[in-house]
Order: sequence, then C-alpha cells, then structure tokens
Amino acid sequence: METTTALTADVLVVGFGKGGKTAAHALTDAGKRVILIEQSENMYGGTCPNVGCVPTKMLVHYANSRRLEDDAQEFFANSTAGVRALTSTFRAGNFEALDGKDTATVITGAASFVDPHTVAVGEGRDRITVTAPTILINTGSEPIVPAIPGLADSSHLISSTELTRTANLPERLVVLGGGYLGLEFAAIYQRFGTHVTVLEAADRLLPREDEDIAEVATEILAGDGIRIITGAKITEVRDDGAVSTIMYEKDGQTHTVEASALLPATGRKPVTADLRLDAAGVRTTPTGAIEVDEYLRSSQPHIYALGDVNGGEQFTYISLDDARIVLDQLMGEGKRTTADRTAVPHTLFITPPLATVGMTETQARAQGLNIKVSREKVADITAMPRAYTVEETRGVMKCIVDADTDLILGAALLSIDAQEIINTVALAIRHNITATELRDSIYTHPSSTEAFNEVFDKVIS
Repeated sequence: METTTALTADVLVVGFGKGGKTAAHALTDAGKRVILIEQSENMYGGTCPNVGCVPTKMLVHYANSRRLEDDAQEFFANSTAGVRALTSTFRAGNFEALDGKDTATVITGAASFVDPHTVAVGEGRDRITVTAPTILINTGSEPIVPAIPGLADSSHLISSTELTRTANLPERLVVLGGGYLGLEFAAIYQRFGTHVTVLEAADRLLPREDEDIAEVATEILAGDGIRIITGAKITEVRDDGAVSTIMYEKDGQTHTVEASALLPATGRKPVTADLRLDAAGVRTTPTGAIEVDEYLRSSQPHIYALGDVNGGEQFTYISLDDARIVLDQLMGEGKRTTADRTAVPHTLFITPPLATVGMTETQARAQGLNIKVSREKVADITAMPRAYTVEETRGVMKCIVDADTDLILGAALLSIDAQEIINTVALAIRHNITATELRDSIYTHPSSTEAFNEVFDKVIS
C-alpha cells in the first residue's frame, strides 16, 4: 500500500541556491518553520560554491600559479583535487548551517508541484508532500546545448561542471561561444597547458563592450596563446576516435578544428521543466523562466522566483539581492523592488580581469549625452605601481563622465584587481559621487584603486 508523508511549513523553498538559502536562514532566524528541497546532494549551496564561482575562480588561481617546470597533467590533477576538497567542505557547511537549525529541514530529492500550495518529492513509500502558504523557487539554470548536428551525441562533449571536476587535462579544448563563461574557461585551460580554440559566431568578442576595450581583451587572450575565431558558424560535429572534428563556416568557406574536449558555452536556461508549474498555475516565458513582477512574485502571488530561474541576470549577487526583495515582502515594508538596482557591476575573470559598470561610451553617445572620456593603458598609469609590483601591466582603464555634472556614467577596467576596484566605481555611481571626488580621494599605496588619482584627472582636465 502506497503511503505518503505529509509535512507543513510556513515557507517552502525549492532549490538551495544563493537566494533560497539566504531567505531560508533569515526566515528561520525570525521563527518561521522552513523546509528546503534540493534535488541533488552535490548542490547544497547552489551553483556558486559547487560548480560556478568558487571552483572556476579557484581554477583561475591555480592556473596562474603554474610554473613552466610543472608537469601539466599532474599539476592539473592536483588543482582539481583541491577544488573538489574545497567545494565538498562548502557543500557540507551549507547543509549543516541550515538543516542544523531547529525550525529548518532540508529534503533531498526532485520536487514537483501538486497544487499551488503543495510540492511532492519522491515516489511510493518514499513520497513526501510539503504544503506551505508561501513558496520560494530558486532552482537556478543549466547549460544550453545548441542544436548543432552531432554535438549532443559527441563522446567528447563536456559541460562546465564536468570540467571543474575532471582529473584529466584535455589536450585540445574547443569552446563554442565567446561569452563570459567561454572566455573564462578558455583562459583557465590555456594556462594549464591545453591548446584552446574559441569559436564565436559574432564578428568580435564582447560585443556589448566598447570596441576598443574588446580589442585589448582579445589581444591579451590571443597573446596568451588562445586561438580565437570570430564570425564562425558551426555546422556539424563528427566524432573520430580520440577527437571530434568541428566544422564551421567563415567568410563563405568551410573550415575544421579538432578537439579532445568540446565545451558549449552558448548560454544557460532556467531549470523549470520538471517542476510541473502548470499544476501550480505559475506562468513561464517562452524560454522557461518563471514570469515575475518587480517584487519577484509569480502569477501566483504567494509563489516567488529568485535567481536565474526568473530570467534575470545570471549572477550570484543578483540572486542574493532577490532574497532581500522577497524578505522585504515577507518581513519588511514591502517596498524594495528590482527597479531599485542601479550600477550593477560585472566581472569577466580572465587574466587580468575585465570589470565593467554603467554605460559604455557607445551607449552614452547614442543617447546624445555630453561626455568626457578617459582611456589609459595600465602600463602608462604612473599612479598605479601595484601593476608593476605584481608583474601584470597589461590592460586598460576607461571611464565615462557626464561633462555637465561631473557624475560618473560608466567604466571598463581591464586590469589587475579590477574585480575589486569596480565596486568603488559602482558605489560612486549609485551615490552621485563625482569624478573629482574620486580623483582627489586618499587611497592606500601601492594599490590599484589609486589609479583613480590619475585616470579621473585625465577625464576632468
């Protein structure tokens, strides 16, 4: 006879991502009974600490630490072992931190809706139902495998998740797509000793950035030995024993490149297919994302969607801010919305990193704004000796300032420490701190931030 365990909670969280776990902790601390369901025991804590930010940035660190005398395969195996050890520690910590609370329970299994207030996990005697008046969905996103003949069936197809966990360094890696994910992995594996080719359909890398910034980034990547092919339309993938042959068209001609590992980096899609959202009356977009309003409420007002699953920007810190919005709805004044977000920075973790915030020069000119622009090569910024002390003087810093108000409109920093100093620029934009104030501020020495003493001086004078 089939039996079902029926549980109830004040709040049900589906998915153990950054937004979901942050909200779950706050709600339990406020005395709410919270049940969190996570499909995989390998994903406690979400994408970031398991297969995203933490392992990839750790690999960046390891790859940049490799010496010429290090055996590539051995060094790589040791590096990925270090990654697995750290992610395992983080995963266990995430589980214990939440499940160890008196009013919180973590259930592992695939969740699907039964009705607008109830979710089921498991089957038969193991079936559990959880009913709650408030439900948060934080199931994240997953890689898209483009519909290229032969790609999905290739034995050399590898996901970004598998790349962070494998102990075998691929000899030839072909990356399909030159976006953030693709370029980060290309840079990482080239430094580990892999021959890397990037195939990008657009005419240039980083089409959302100003052409001069994209050009410098491309020169750095190519200078490190990465083969970059833009304007490439991939037509077919054929396996041939130890390698795959990728066929692509460029300038009206057909070309081929061989790969022992093939990484699609052409985007990610929300994980909603198996949630049975129709049973809950939750509407989705054509891409599978959950439709939400500015308060992150779905078509069912008691069901919220946080993080990648709602179709917004796919960054951990956006998922964190989603949690703040939802918590304000559940326990605060209910005023915080996605419209409050301004000057959200982004970082591409190549070496050196490219960090951007606000408008590009192209966007500012298209809007007819009266602007001043400063563009300085890192090697020429005398106020930034840190670049020389760490022997990384490649890159460029570019800032766009409103000529009428002296307010900063945007910046692109391709430099050592860019992932940190971009936050200072973002804070300045959000709080109307002028370029003059950043120029005249006192910074520690030697630091990368003190480059602002010179960069903003050029844009003001």
